[in-house]
Amino acid sequence: MNFNPNFKIAVFGELLLRVSTQTGHFINNSEGIAVYTGGSEANVASSLACMGSETSYISCIPDNQLSRQALESLAERGVNTDRCIVAGDRLGLYFLLSANGLSKGEVVYDRKYSSFSQLQPSTIDWDTLFEGHSWLHWTALTPALNERMPIICEEALKAAKRMGLIISVDLNYRNKLWNYGKSPVEVMPQFVDYCDVIMGNIWAAHTMLGTAIDQSLNRETPQNIYVEQASASAKEVFARFPACKHLAYTFRFMDNPNHNLLYGTYHTKDGNYLSKTYETQDVVDRIGSGDAFMGGLIHALINNKTAQEVIDIATSAGFKKLFVKGDLGDGSYEL
Repeated sequence: MNFNPNFKIAVFGELLLRVSTQTGHFINNSEGIAVYTGGSEANVASSLACMGSETSYISCIPDNQLSRQALESLAERGVNTDRCIVAGDRLGLYFLLSANGLSKGEVVYDRKYSSFSQLQPSTIDWDTLFEGHSWLHWTALTPALNERMPIICEEALKAAKRMGLIISVDLNYRNKLWNYGKSPVEVMPQFVDYCDVIMGNIWAAHTMLGTAIDQSLNRETPQNIYVEQASASAKEVFARFPACKHLAYTFRFMDNPNHNLLYGTYHTKDGNYLSKTYETQDVVDRIGSGDAFMGGLIHALINNKTAQEVIDIATSAGFKKLFVKGDLGDGSYEL
């Protein structure tokens, strides 16, 4: 599959604000808070725009100054935000109970009744929103929000497929979000049927798509075993989801708050590819590393990089994000 580097990319998902403290304590011991624009899809849009891709961000936001400032932070990075729907009363929030996703990085969500979560089926003119675009990126976070969101996702995917857009998905799994009576494996496979490009990890693929996984895998498992597991998982994905032509998995391990070890695998129906391994003891901010990987993956694909370059660019972009404060990536990577 040959891509066009002039593709215009549409990214659909919920705009969030991240609230964090330097201490991890919001009650009594807080020494002030920091607020960042975030949300997985916004992070991907930021990375892509910084890499030079024409990128539109599609969300639903309330009409207030806080929303406008959040969109301005995306626009400053080159993201087109004029296709956002303005409705409702509030932005979704998440509270990060550490300064930068270090230590456990526990998250408390405050996303119910946000403008985005109140979107209704059959009310969005997808043809107009997607007009002029060649690619749609979305994530598994959206259908996790409530029982209406899977219907909305299906509307978007059907419109994108009808209009000939390439479709990519990140199998982001957040167990705190899937709480309306459906499990991911009941929802996601039908939507992944539409997707040309899939990113995630072997555990998310197992949880969301029902692919096989060796339950004995752990931190001490050698890399070659993980790579074999990734290749086997990819083979199963390609067999079950014929539309998928490109699949990438991340492997991220954290032994202490400032440690990160990262590598990635990339799979096509013709081959399996492994990145170099990156490791650091100087993490600045973990949040958004996977989204930067996703941005790097899309960027490499649309620029028709070799298979090895695809996984090298994606993994490098994910690693570089570990040294960028806040959620939004700056699009940096190296080969």
